[in-house]
Amino acid sequence: MAGECDIERYRAAGIDWWDYCGQTLINSYPTYMAKLPVLIDRINREQRNSKNYVLFLGATEAPTNQAPCLSLIQYQIEDGELVISAYQRSSDASLGLPSDLYHLYLMSRQIELPLRSITLNLGNVHIYDTNIEATRRMLDGEEGVKYTLNV
Repeated sequence: MAGECDIERYRAAGIDWWDYCGQTLINSYPTYMAKLPVLIDRINREQRNSKNYVLFLGATEAPTNQAPCLSLIQYQIEDGELVISAYQRSSDASLGLPSDLYHLYLMSRQIELPLRSITLNLGNVHIYDTNIEATRRMLDGEEGVKYTLNV
């Protein structure tokens, strides 16, 4: 889950990344997930049923006009099982949504409890014009569809 912030590494892998913020990605998982290990350690240590553990990602020190898309994650323990609720202010249906759900699942695997559920509340869901055709091909079952990240 460490991720990669250097857009040249994406380009070397054949991914055309939107470089609106220069060489380094900001407000991406590597940037704002630094708070996660401390919270996971606390949840694993305490494992309290009536407590909500919240990871607020809506504000960062990153120099951008965009708040992080994934803004808040709440971890709750109910009858010994993990319940994750998250709020995402904006999500690309083809790219971000599957990735964010997978990241929430990966986070759950770091917590020493069985996962009961993941609920993701979305403020905005969209598909970029540059990816409409690729999304149609993917929905038609075509394998190996590539998307552009340069929106």
